[in-house]
Amino acid sequence: MRDGGAVVALESTLVAHGLPWPQNLEIGQALEAEVRRAGATPATIAVVKGQVRVGIDAATLERMARATDGRWAKCGVADLGPLCARGADGATTVSATTWAAARAGIRVFSTGGIGGVHRGEEWDVSSDLSTLAREPVAVVSAGAKAILDLPRTLEVLESLGVLVVGVGTDEFPAFYTRSSGLRLEHRVDSAATAAALLHAHFELHPTRGVVLANPIPAAAALDQAWVDEAIAQALADADANGVRGKAITPHLLAFMARATDGKSLIANRALALHNAAFAGEVAVALTRSS
Repeated sequence: MRDGGAVVALESTLVAHGLPWPQNLEIGQALEAEVRRAGATPATIAVVKGQVRVGIDAATLERMARATDGRWAKCGVADLGPLCARGADGATTVSATTWAAARAGIRVFSTGGIGGVHRGEEWDVSSDLSTLAREPVAVVSAGAKAILDLPRTLEVLESLGVLVVGVGTDEFPAFYTRSSGLRLEHRVDSAATAAALLHAHFELHPTRGVVLANPIPAAAALDQAWVDEAIAQALADADANGVRGKAITPHLLAFMARATDGKSLIANRALALHNAAFAGEVAVALTRSS
């Protein structure tokens, strides 16, 4: 960054909590490789022995992937202080990664899908949304996770003043599928136009984030009816087992993987790599336009 290079932030919960060994290490390495292929430098973010690290080395990434005993806590933005105080390890979610990226001056962050408003009567809202409302970072994601209430999530983002932009689409993508039926007001069709938009946005709003909603590649998308049925089963299972709070997202995603015979994991991998590649291109274009 001191030399004018492009950097893309990557979260670490996918490695620590999203996939089993050794697929989790493989996806962590593959995401970094996609960013490099685009001409940018990856910075996988985590809390390591009580220190927030913006960019971890290969050995630390593997140590995180091999830990199957929960030693790497799932770390949202509010958990950073306690983990640092204890000298503990933590894998950062979207909120914690966004916060750390902003402190390091990184403007582009790639993830699979952001958190949002959970389905059901209980009002459960991810801190991802409020963090994006106050940190100048553009998050490239395939929308919000499909297990969430997408209309409510978009409504909260709008209320918080977080800009949501479709990448080659006029609709908010639905993670495993390319369309949700929810229209977006703004769209970009290339990394260059995305970078121009971000440059103007951050000039006007130096403390407000952006969601670049990048649909899953068509070849990797799942059937909508199949996804809806699997999500309904996953939600019923979580409710029956009293799963709440931070545990609900990994629980639902694991159930989805079983219900779809692993096809949701393949889709998740494809969209995450797609996002990392585009984020790298945007970061390079943004550096050139600055």
